[in-house]
Amino acid sequence: MVATSDLFATDGLPAMLAELLAVARPWEVLARLDALGFEEILEGELHPSAVVDGPLYLAPGARIGPHAYLEGPVWLGPGSSVKHGAYLRGPVVLGAGAEIGAKSEVKRSLFLPGAKAAHLNYVGDSVLGRGVNLGAGVKLANFKTFGTPVAVAGEATGLRKFGAAVGDGTAIGCNAVASPGTIIGPRTVVYNGALLRGVVPADTVVKVRQTLEYAERAR
Repeated sequence: MVATSDLFATDGLPAMLAELLAVARPWEVLARLDALGFEEILEGELHPSAVVDGPLYLAPGARIGPHAYLEGPVWLGPGSSVKHGAYLRGPVVLGAGAEIGAKSEVKRSLFLPGAKAAHLNYVGDSVLGRGVNLGAGVKLANFKTFGTPVAVAGEATGLRKFGAAVGDGTAIGCNAVASPGTIIGPRTVVYNGALLRGVVPADTVVKVRQTLEYAERAR
């Protein structure tokens, strides 16, 4: 059984973020996101070319860059950033210092403080812990090929769309892909190009070994 508390520490979190995590299973965070209500505030930096459609909380020090497209509700904490050409489909919540980078797409997800999807990423229906880093091109897939319900370690989630829960301090290398319903324990390191599924224990290094063949080129 996978417990939310095994993946994400709540000490020192703002009350709103801690409340989102006050559930037994990590996929239950998504329902709390759906129900989130907040006052619209625009105290950060919003580039004039960005498009915002729906409720937005933009904390002091938060930044939205050129040509970003946000479908609210979106809540951006202090010092968080949404960069050039990013696409957010709410509800999306970014804790302090979290980042959604250039041309990345994020749907119905929570980024705890310092979590980053900085380059050409897709994050769907997922929860990223504090300090998580997704390398360029990492995809957290949220929908099974035939649309069947997602299960985690044999436990039904009741959801047709659930991506991944990535524990605090995890780093995932470039172009890795997580299948729907993947759970990654805290402080894990995943090599570039890995294909992940199921439950990855905490403090694990997930290695990928390629066999390379070099052949002389005909002239």
